[in-house]
Amino acid sequence: MYELEKVSDSCYYIQSPAKIGLIRTGADEVFLIDSGSDKDAGKKVKRHLDANSWHLGAIFNTHSHADHIGGNQYLQKQTGCAIYAPGIERDFTEHPLLEPAFLYGANPPSELRHKFLMAQPSEVLPLSQDILPEGLETIALPGHSFDMVGFRYDDVVYLADCLSSIETLEKYQISFLVDVASYLETLEMVAQMEARMFIPSHAAPTEDIAPLARFNIAKVNEIADRIVDSCREPVSFERVLKYLFDCYRLNMTMEQYVLVGSTVRSYLTYLKECGRLESFFEQNELLYRSK
Repeated sequence: MYELEKVSDSCYYIQSPAKIGLIRTGADEVFLIDSGSDKDAGKKVKRHLDANSWHLGAIFNTHSHADHIGGNQYLQKQTGCAIYAPGIERDFTEHPLLEPAFLYGANPPSELRHKFLMAQPSEVLPLSQDILPEGLETIALPGHSFDMVGFRYDDVVYLADCLSSIETLEKYQISFLVDVASYLETLEMVAQMEARMFIPSHAAPTEDIAPLARFNIAKVNEIADRIVDSCREPVSFERVLKYLFDCYRLNMTMEQYVLVGSTVRSYLTYLKECGRLESFFEQNELLYRSK
């Protein structure tokens, strides 16, 4: 774990639970795509920088989930590097309490205030094309997160969390989403992309991303169909959530309740807006019913 893997003369990634991209633009200047899950990840990244006598120009965060920004604070303090993040992701990165608060929908309890959901804060600037080194381009990848982006450099594409490995989906079934419609559009776009190499954060690098994108699309549609099936009679959100946990043999914890629960609410919005569900109040309870 945390080995430095070379993809091309200028593109690398650091093998970790959420892969960290590394772009070398000159003899000794490099840029990171994300920073790992915590301070320890940042220390391991710093060892690679020191071993190769590389200067860290900046960190570009793909999105604000803790496993991608957890090394920000350590690396920023150690190197003085600038950190950039896109759109709303910048606000969540500067104020990590927003993540568990968003998931819980209120002031989050102590069970949700840990490094898995809440990274250490870092000073972050807005990400825009004009601040990127020459040749590095952003790719909009909304759906998993509000304003997530990927990057392309030297015909290598870093895909962040826009898809999961087959093994991950078969184990956990329901991947986290904030916008199902945007996510499906992102996957359809990714399935058409061509590159020398694709590097997803949570799947193996590959030269052909289309099969994995199609597998992820199929899983989203499967979950949507199950939710519609669960709403043949009027049911509450809590009953839909329990139905999915039972169907997929998942175990409820506070973390899973907010992560999967937030995702299920996103599915309910998607299915309502595309006309497959309707919602209404009955005896002061919000219910959903398939159409």
